[in-house]
Amino acid sequence: MLEKEPPIKGIIKSLGLVFGDIGTSPIYTLTVIFLLTKPTEANVMGVLSLIVWTLIILVTVEYAWLAMSLGKKGEGGTIVLKELLIPLLKSGRQAAFVTLLSFIGISLLIGDGVITPAISILSAVEGSLLIPGFEHVSQEVLILIASVIAIILFAFQRKGTEKVAGAFGPIMASWFLSIAISGVISILHVPSVVSAVNPYYAFKFLYDNGITGFFVLSEVILCATGGEALYADMGHLGRRPILRAWYFVFAALLMNYLGQGAYVIKHPDAKNVLFEMIFSQARFFYIPFLVLSIAATVIASQAMISGMFSIVYQGIQTRVMPLFKVDYTSAELRAQIYIGIVNWFLLASVLFIMHEFRESSRLAAAYGLAVTGTMTLTGIMMTWIFHRQKKTALSLISLLVTMVDAAYLTANFYKIPHGGYWSIILASIPFLTIMLYTQGQRRLYKMMKFMPLDEFLNKFNKAYPTSPKIKGTALFLIRDIKEIPFYITQTMFYHGIIYEDNIFVSIIKRDDPFGVIGYFKEDIAKGLRLFEIQYGYMEVVDVEELLREAGIEEKTIFYGIEEITTKSAIWKTFSIIKRLTPAFVQFYKLPSRKLHGVITRVEM
Repeated sequence: MLEKEPPIKGIIKSLGLVFGDIGTSPIYTLTVIFLLTKPTEANVMGVLSLIVWTLIILVTVEYAWLAMSLGKKGEGGTIVLKELLIPLLKSGRQAAFVTLLSFIGISLLIGDGVITPAISILSAVEGSLLIPGFEHVSQEVLILIASVIAIILFAFQRKGTEKVAGAFGPIMASWFLSIAISGVISILHVPSVVSAVNPYYAFKFLYDNGITGFFVLSEVILCATGGEALYADMGHLGRRPILRAWYFVFAALLMNYLGQGAYVIKHPDAKNVLFEMIFSQARFFYIPFLVLSIAATVIASQAMISGMFSIVYQGIQTRVMPLFKVDYTSAELRAQIYIGIVNWFLLASVLFIMHEFRESSRLAAAYGLAVTGTMTLTGIMMTWIFHRQKKTALSLISLLVTMVDAAYLTANFYKIPHGGYWSIILASIPFLTIMLYTQGQRRLYKMMKFMPLDEFLNKFNKAYPTSPKIKGTALFLIRDIKEIPFYITQTMFYHGIIYEDNIFVSIIKRDDPFGVIGYFKEDIAKGLRLFEIQYGYMEVVDVEELLREAGIEEKTIFYGIEEITTKSAIWKTFSIIKRLTPAFVQFYKLPSRKLHGVITRVEM
């Protein structure tokens, strides 16, 4: 039975939510490349060939074909790859290594998320220098305009993007049509550029230019930034609409890059290739095009910000990141979230990066390292998965793609002393946070005093019939029923607080991305029940709603609070993170009037 054609609506929506980053790359890619290499006709043909084959290998093959075949209930991304790979591994050491790879991948994506809005918005604003009368506008004014656009964009996040998101797709569709038409017009002047699709020109360029040609790869990769969004956003829109949209986007990008190449051959002194090409073709339409380009870069930035919120939320749900405060910006769509600390960290970093690098061409020196790092890690994990699944052909193709990724990553090491170190610094902030939080939680868990279930039940069965009981229902939050936390034994046996109906509520993350279920298991003892909530790691869980659906009307909710005492600077930092982020109960937005925290002092 043939699959139905995807609705055009899904394709248009994909253009706005997935392809903003890669779609705005033509604004700066060729401009930056020809700062590194002379714009001779031979070099232009070689660079165009490299761009074409980079889009084919690293976006079409790696993400559109290979990665998007590795979904889990339609969901994609670095965490999904980790969740797919770990069950296939034989040893705990391999699982730990894969977990570390996924942490690095998440951190690189967040580091990349800072640079994307900075370079996209700044490069579009710089296009205003071609408007008659604006030629002498200072770089300080351009940075100020770009900063104001960024501040408005990030300030808007709290309100949510639901009302304006419908316009993203049509705007991006207009953008892709504009750059495609412009490219075709330019190609008509130098039709020979079409032959750049032949990979011979790419190999010839690398051979003729030697080590310099190899380093040019560090700028060529800019054409593929945002390619990872095809896989990461698969769960939001579905595989088929994204794939169909990509073929349209690929054609538009191909036409535009070839057109820009044709323009450079005719005008080797061009400084801002895309904007100068448009200006020479249709001055009357230049200002509308400039406005459209700024709108496209804002949409690209918006997609990256939403992606960051989604990545961090996945990190929270899989217990690798602290429980940052999460707000829901849509009453209908629970997946639309806002994480304040992430939003303001990104804004501060974007403004800093804009002021540090000042020009989009210089900013490109920091861009690409995180992207190629993410692509290489994705390639390694995909190859490993295909190998474990005994899909030999796919694992070999994936290995070849990973080798190409590694070549681009190696070329990008050249950028480290020229500003690329900022990419590493920015990525190290989430990475160190993840490592500190996961190690701290593991150590804290070991230090906590847990009572085995059998011993607890022995004490409870003696205490329940003989102790005075408080009327109503009390909930106690636990992770694992086999180990009863100290705060429960402290509350019941030391303080003598026992209710008529005591319910342990266990909230468990499942290995699949979607699905939420809450149900009572068999009664543990007279007066003691267990209510288990299982959720997919992509879900936004409404615990209170599940409790009400099960007919639970609690009088109070008990939960444990750890008071950490330590002389170690590392664990003091961990303690500060724990204090500054919401408690478990606040994260799940349980009714505050019923909450009762029980403090346990832990020495780390």
